[in-house]
Amino acid sequence: MISLDDLDRRLLDLLQRDAGRTLHDLGEEVGLSPSAVQRRIGRYRASGLIERQVAVLDPAVAGGLTAIVLVTLEHESAEHHAGFAGRMLATPEVQQCYAVAGEWDYAVVLVVADMPHCRLLGDRLFKNDANIRRFNTLPVFERIKSGMEIPVATWKGVDP
Repeated sequence: MISLDDLDRRLLDLLQRDAGRTLHDLGEEVGLSPSAVQRRIGRYRASGLIERQVAVLDPAVAGGLTAIVLVTLEHESAEHHAGFAGRMLATPEVQQCYAVAGEWDYAVVLVVADMPHCRLLGDRLFKNDANIRRFNTLPVFERIKSGMEIPVATWKGVDP
């Protein structure tokens, strides 16, 4: 747990939108010197709050297709869940995977080249697995909003 003040929240909001900005630009936005910004970013990394920095590609520009797959397992043992999670972690096309409550056990976000690729991957990951009771693949027609930003700038008085 890391304690965050208002400057931290504003700085984290900016970093989540574009971590490639210079320390000077970030400092100008939040009213800190570049060295103070650098110290804060170092603290975020040391605490684990910032896991890593990545380049975010637009699947539409890259020519890809996004699909959401809802999955229900046949058997609910820890071993079966671990096996499923391991396959998802080992598959580069799996962009996100969530264990969820309710009618489905998992929601999986895939990014694939095209519909034939989606079908082949779906067969390999879901159809040919004896422990999957059912799955439903939902191709995405239009991306309305996507992102991984956590709105800490609006969480006044709340430490993540």
